[in-house]
Amino acid sequence: MKVAVVILNWNGRKLLERYLPSVMAHSLEAKIYVADNASTDNSLKFLAEDYPEVVILKNVSNLGFAGGYNEALKFVEEDIFILLNNDVEVTHGWLDGILALFQKSDHIAAVQPKIKSIQQPTKFDYAGAAGGFIDALGYPFCRGRIFDHLEEDKGQYDADVEIFWASGACFAVRKKCFWEAEGFDASYFAHQEEIDLCWRIKNLGYSIWCSSTSEVYHQGGGTLSDSSPRKTFLNFRNSLSTLLKNSEKNPFPIILLRMLMDGIAAIRFLVKGDFSHFAAIIKAHASFYTLINNMLDKRKKVTKKKHSFIVNSIVWHSFVLNIKRFNDLNLK
Repeated sequence: MKVAVVILNWNGRKLLERYLPSVMAHSLEAKIYVADNASTDNSLKFLAEDYPEVVILKNVSNLGFAGGYNEALKFVEEDIFILLNNDVEVTHGWLDGILALFQKSDHIAAVQPKIKSIQQPTKFDYAGAAGGFIDALGYPFCRGRIFDHLEEDKGQYDADVEIFWASGACFAVRKKCFWEAEGFDASYFAHQEEIDLCWRIKNLGYSIWCSSTSEVYHQGGGTLSDSSPRKTFLNFRNSLSTLLKNSEKNPFPIILLRMLMDGIAAIRFLVKGDFSHFAAIIKAHASFYTLINNMLDKRKKVTKKKHSFIVNSIVWHSFVLNIKRFNDLNLK
């Protein structure tokens, strides 16, 4: 298998300076690309001078995570795409476990490594931890991360397992499966697009896995801060779009319940005096309304398959039952 590591960049000169050296040192079996979303800093000058061996793919504008990768990957010929955030530090042998899973079965379409925090290296990272899942209402959670609670890595997830979604921070996918599923939905711009893509890939009959022997470290918030109302807007809007497009049964009862729960989350922000995030959720719902017809058209084209979600409501488990660790969940 020929392997491409493709790093999406937008005004990330400082991040490239810090994290690209680890990628170059520990990815000798891969061809390295940087897909640049029309950066206005001197990212491209830095790459040309310091890393001339890196292939630069120039997008004409900032197309976000989803559109930026869709456009750049048209020019990548390798069999395996490894989509890597520009704020990720990789480790020696990080590709071995990922590639071993692809070699195990042609039905494995996508793989992620264990993702840990740069700031707290003993803890899992928010963006993917040790593999992503969703509940029956479409809320994402991970082995090692339920909502904002991050677990220490004590080896409790040191097993390769099938998961529901792989993190966009380090997302390895077969080229043929990526394009068979028609890539990311560019209308998402960023956030939740990997969950949507993984759901569509699973609906096509493929599986998605986490490699426990591959490990990377993620800074997080390198392009869009965790505290950004824009991030809140994208997460809430795109999560609803994902449910509408991909769920097997009539999605509207679940979407109405989700929107009610989103409203409760918005009120919590309001009570705390966080008006920008309150407004972001309201805007997310308003934007979702304008997208409904478009998403229904996409729904007609998506293969739908019944999936067994491991919990009905992660909100109930976390906030009512006070369960914060994946292994303590009352799994089906």
